[in-house]
Amino acid sequence: MVSFDPARILQVLPKLLTYLPVTLAVVGITVLLGTLLGGIVAWGLLASDNYLKKIAESYVFVLRCTPPIVLLFIVFYGFPRFLNWWLGIQSDGWSRGVFVIIAMTLLFAAIISKVFTSAYLSVPKGQLEAGLSIGLSPFQTFYRILLPQAARIALPNFSTALLNLMKDAALAYTIGLIDVLGGANLLINRNFGNFSLETYTAAAIIYWGLAFVLTLATQAAEHLLTPKGY
Repeated sequence: MVSFDPARILQVLPKLLTYLPVTLAVVGITVLLGTLLGGIVAWGLLASDNYLKKIAESYVFVLRCTPPIVLLFIVFYGFPRFLNWWLGIQSDGWSRGVFVIIAMTLLFAAIISKVFTSAYLSVPKGQLEAGLSIGLSPFQTFYRILLPQAARIALPNFSTALLNLMKDAALAYTIGLIDVLGGANLLINRNFGNFSLETYTAAAIIYWGLAFVLTLATQAAEHLLTPKGY
């Protein structure tokens, strides 16, 4: 019969929290780079150039259809060989977190590009014409009129993408990165497999806390982006 000691969770939590900065760093850097790359891909998806559009669509299709763990293994085992063959760069001393960030950035960009394109297309085209008619430049019209509306529309799906990223990034332990989940596995191994249920429960509590904070932040951002009177 499997025993469960709730008090053990409180003992494990402080130890797992020491690995939280690694998880936050991976997710934070991935969101930054993935959002930038996703914006570029979204621009390609919306481009009038059919060749460029096909490249962007192919990228999104391939990345969205690749399981995160498969992508992570491809980047971790294949990317160093590619760098060595193409540029002669040795990546033996690179942190495992670098490969996790590369893999998650590629995946996040593919997902978020569709969020950006759907949000942009949801804004009425009359808004662009109205901005241009009052003397604004195309960039000013986009920045002042279209972008705030598109951001408000994209925010719920962007939040969902962040939650999925947080879960996908937990796969980093499979290549040896010691983040929250990797730290949980490390503690279980040190205890010879004992208290595994309590340890994983403690890790789950940390992820639940992160998701809760993200939800509150999303709600606050949505409130700020919503015009008064709506």
